Amino acid sequence: MAKKIRVFIVDDSLLFRKVLIDNLSQNPNIEVIGYAVDAFDAERKIPLLKPDVVTLDVELPMINGIEFVKKLLPKHPVPVILVSSLNLNVFEALSAGAVDFVRKPDMSSSNTASTFLNTLISKIFIASRAVIKVPVSTPALIEPGKSAMGKTPFSLNASNTIIAIGASTGGTEATLQVLKDLPADTPGIVVTQHMPEGFTKMYADRLNRLCAMNVKEAQSGDTIERGQVLIAPGDLQMKVVKMGGRYTVSCYSGEKVSGHRPSVDVLFQSIADTAGASSVGIIMTGMGRDGAEGLLNMKKKGAFTIGQDAESCVVYGMPMVAYNIGAVTRQVPCANIAGVLMKHLSSL
Repeated sequence: MAKKIRVFIVDDSLLFRKVLIDNLSQNPNIEVIGYAVDAFDAERKIPLLKPDVVTLDVELPMINGIEFVKKLLPKHPVPVILVSSLNLNVFEALSAGAVDFVRKPDMSSSNTASTFLNTLISKIFIASRAVIKVPVSTPALIEPGKSAMGKTPFSLNASNTIIAIGASTGGTEATLQVLKDLPADTPGIVVTQHMPEGFTKMYADRLNRLCAMNVKEAQSGDTIERGQVLIAPGDLQMKVVKMGGRYTVSCYSGEKVSGHRPSVDVLFQSIADTAGASSVGIIMTGMGRDGAEGLLNMKKKGAFTIGQDAESCVVYGMPMVAYNIGAVTRQVPCANIAGVLMKHLSSL
């Protein structure tokens, strides 16, 4: 790399700060330029030190990570990686503009600690290239009743269409932006979002509160049906299988594909094999190339494919590779994806 990534650490635990500082400093491409013990300390130091990336403990004393992100980013748009235990607050902080998160480990386990540090370093590299998106408003709740979006007279062909979405860094909010603009009876949707085990259930529950469709974490045997979104469980692969006249999902502990479990390529390839032209593939913000080959195979089988454009991506990686290899039928801003999807479904 041309220059080291300047990292600033915000964590109130002396032990955990030391672990982060000592281990991140060993990487030749990272320079830890400072730390803060709470949000007030960080608020003073970040404007002076001007880091490239901030790691932030979600559970800070006095002012929590969510409120800190809301205060920091409008004035200092720096990429923030959340370091969090299994906590719903992480999604509120992502909604406020944080780039990504990593699950806080049990530091007594050397294997867990090593995995955590490798993941964090990888996310620091990705975050250093991210475009910060500061939200202008908080998503409104749809529950109860889920009637806000009304009903849409889809044709039988559209109703039998499977919609697949794949995303990584920045994808939690990008996927929400698409789903919240869809009516309650949209054809069945399957989603693979790179996310750790445990968090996918909380993410699905959050989407369920904010979207007109019903959203749940997928389980093997779940049927893909109109009005429902299935989220791939963390640390499991998810593929679509056809059983008689029904499409269902299979969730299993397979090898990582394209470096990920769950992998977008696994999902997209399974849809190319089972649904072909009766499907839509949507690839969204994220680093790397996961999903690009699978989307290309979907398109070759007759699927309609959509890619998020560079300007609206937090990280224009996965959709860029997909576009460059010819896998994308339409490339549009995130805010337009739902509209393009609806227009396509209406034409079937």
